[in-house]
Amino acid sequence: MLWTIIGWIVVGAIAGWLASLVMGTNRGQSLVEDIVIGIIGGIIGGFILNALDIGGEVEGINLVSILVAFFGAVVLLLILRAVRGTAQV
Repeated sequence: MLWTIIGWIVVGAIAGWLASLVMGTNRGQSLVEDIVIGIIGGIIGGFILNALDIGGEVEGINLVSILVAFFGAVVLLLILRAVRGTAQV
């Protein structure tokens, strides 16, 4: 259980940070925000990829999990940008 939580935090941090670099929000985001965006991104990415029958399981600390969470985090940042009308999250 503890390793699962640590895995989510690590994957969330990496994916959230990479997504913030791509979306240009990295200067305004803290590490905690990167982690939260990455974790929520993992959920969103997994949902979208599973719905498309591509498979999007985020299981452990590996490249596939990071890519799924990164994809979902970019989608999340795009949604937040559209809702707020700004580049800042």
